[in-house]
Amino acid sequence: MKAILKKARTEKNLMVREVAQLLSIDQALVSKFESGSRKPTREQVIQLANILDLNTEKLLIEWMKEKIIYEIGNDDLALKAILAAEKEIKYNKKHQTQWPQTIQNKLNEIDILKQELSAIRQFDSYRIAEALELEYTFESNRIEGNTLTLKETNLVINEGLTISGKSMREHLEAINHQEAIHYIKHLVDKKTELNERELLSIHNLILRGIDSEHAGRYRNVQVMIRGSAHFPPKPHLVAKQMEDYIIWYQSQKNQLHPVVLAAQMHEKLASIHPFIDGNGRTSRLVMNLIMLRHGFVIANFKGDVNSRMEYYSALELVQTTGNKEPFIELVAKYELDALQKYIAIIKP
Repeated sequence: MKAILKKARTEKNLMVREVAQLLSIDQALVSKFESGSRKPTREQVIQLANILDLNTEKLLIEWMKEKIIYEIGNDDLALKAILAAEKEIKYNKKHQTQWPQTIQNKLNEIDILKQELSAIRQFDSYRIAEALELEYTFESNRIEGNTLTLKETNLVINEGLTISGKSMREHLEAINHQEAIHYIKHLVDKKTELNERELLSIHNLILRGIDSEHAGRYRNVQVMIRGSAHFPPKPHLVAKQMEDYIIWYQSQKNQLHPVVLAAQMHEKLASIHPFIDGNGRTSRLVMNLIMLRHGFVIANFKGDVNSRMEYYSALELVQTTGNKEPFIELVAKYELDALQKYIAIIKP
């Protein structure tokens, strides 16, 4: 792994001290990583992959391989031990805790519908996508209190009209959210990895022209969520928790079902509540960025009173008790609905 790290750093024209600063460690430690005299932690491997634009999974495999060889050496029983470990790992994975049957059933149905959608993608149309994205902008903003109707949202975004009696903020929320959708689709098309920089760019789009001081920046004050028992972390903890958030994503992105991954990325970001404003919209956009990246469609939470209460209640349950199941099931339900609707529209 030492050769991989040094080669990647050199190709990116980064100095050892620059990598050390990004890792928040001493530069002598980075030099030891590159010489092989010291092994990075799993979290540092994930960070290095992100900093050096390396494939996280491949780098972790290389790290684990070297760690195994270091631990067991060339002992005659080493290969037998590895084979025994392989059998036990496979057994543990096969018998690991499953999601409740209601969630598993939805995930199975979602996978079937995704295959059906893939088979008829040739009948897709950008006009259909535009219409559904408009609905998503309308509903996501409605959740946060925007009073523009679906028709008015269309007039603002696609016709450039100003709606009498509606605030400038509401107009900008519609325009900004639509541009943020275009941005996450751009990230998907370019296969750009989700990282803090891109996440901050999404948030910057959400608050552009509304609150320029805080757009794309973590909060530096304590906040409370109206009507919620959850108390977000202190401002001095936000940057570290966001770093851990991206590390968690990198470590889990190839382990979890994409819908479960998307749901947990949503609830974790909403729980950290890293911004002064725009946390809900940004969380749902990150969720749907993951959905789109894995070939699914946008899951559109509804903004009517009953749906909003169901959404907030499931989210608060995660934040106050750690029970993720109702929220994951809710996300799966909306993705299932979205797939069924999309297929019904484009199916010949």
